[in-house]
Amino acid sequence: MTTTAPRAAKKKRPFYASFGFQIIAALVVGIALGLLARQLGADADNATPLSETLATIGSSYVTILRAAVVPLVFTAIVASISNLRRVQNAARLAGQTLLWFAITAFIAVSIGIVLGLVIQPGSRAGTGLETGEPSHVGSWWDFLIGLVPQNFLGLGISGSVDDETGAFAGSVNFNILQIIVVSVVIGLAALRAGKKAEPFLAFTESLLKVIQRVVWWIIRIAPIGTLGLIGNAVIQYGWERLTSLVWFTVAIYVGLALVFFVVYPLLAAANGLSVKQYFTGVWPATQFGFVSRSSIGTLPLTQRVAERNLGVPREYASFAVPFGSTTKMDGCAAIYPAIAAIFVAQFFDVQLTIIQYALIILVSVVGSAATAGTTGATVMLTLTLSTVGLPLEGVGLLLAIDPILDMGRTALNVTGQAFIPALVAKREKILDLDLYNAPREGLPFHEDDEEEASATVSAGTAAR
Repeated sequence: MTTTAPRAAKKKRPFYASFGFQIIAALVVGIALGLLARQLGADADNATPLSETLATIGSSYVTILRAAVVPLVFTAIVASISNLRRVQNAARLAGQTLLWFAITAFIAVSIGIVLGLVIQPGSRAGTGLETGEPSHVGSWWDFLIGLVPQNFLGLGISGSVDDETGAFAGSVNFNILQIIVVSVVIGLAALRAGKKAEPFLAFTESLLKVIQRVVWWIIRIAPIGTLGLIGNAVIQYGWERLTSLVWFTVAIYVGLALVFFVVYPLLAAANGLSVKQYFTGVWPATQFGFVSRSSIGTLPLTQRVAERNLGVPREYASFAVPFGSTTKMDGCAAIYPAIAAIFVAQFFDVQLTIIQYALIILVSVVGSAATAGTTGATVMLTLTLSTVGLPLEGVGLLLAIDPILDMGRTALNVTGQAFIPALVAKREKILDLDLYNAPREGLPFHEDDEEEASATVSAGTAAR
């Protein structure tokens, strides 16, 4: 008879090896370096070697993460569609996801409206604020156009040609909603092709494993990116921009905190989920969303958090998290436009009616998809103001401090994008509770070993 030796107990990691400690240390050092650079004369208009170094580190890390988004989303969705026959009630999962996206958006926008009326940020705004025309205006037409892929995977190139040298300078961009549409169509086509598509599906699943390993490596160097991002933010924006709009900033961050620390935990507790595990599970995505200010750039990390920390089945997370990155924005598309619309109305002395408040709620609940493929919260705000009939010049009042607000908005966005799939999975009895309740041990995810964690997830899915 063959016996298996018991696994040796894991040695306790030193505190400095903890991912959480590394991130916090990076935040502290980044702020210190940012303040030092400002003391040395660096600001948004004047660069120094230190400021340029911090900016390069931060932007390079976000660029690396964004580079992983397209292959990760494409392979994850195609691979998960090939396993749809193993997932019961796929249509019901999609419906429940949309329903809870709408419910939490309704709660968030209601909180925003109440805070706007109680705090009165527009009436307390400082003098000397400048108005200006927004550079991007949101519309429902943008959403409809965004659904139609312009090319394979919705990739595009933007840039300009230098008149003197004739050199072209540009960048490749992508529309995440178009990527999702193309991936779903190709996955469904592969299913319909039957056995002839087996080699393609096998290759896609194998490629997904490779990409996930690369993403893991990228995430492990997140403290370096965090240092550069937060340091550059201090240099570029400083704290003085908060002076004239301090009450507006307070209202936004109070609203964000209420959703993060009250609404989501209450929903978790009401559905039998540990609040402590919710906080420790979503924290890697939350903190990186804060410093990166990019839901798309954080998407690989958000999806990994949903699967590895919150126990969401990979087949479901591959749909819910990428879809949520364009439609689940409690920060940018609910709290912010609600408070900002009330701010603009108060600043321009416009009395809002009950119907206009109802329109703010409607646009916030169903309108975030109209910003897909365009530019963040500014588009959502212009869409809200134009729907309610408020002056678009009010957008210019808020642009000066938008980056500071965007940190908190994005952090809440990615938190919801990871948490709501876990909530739906729990309600539908497909959540891996062993992974959700597993000790984090200072790591960004439950298991440090990818293969062991994958085996755990697969075993849990098979058992269901």
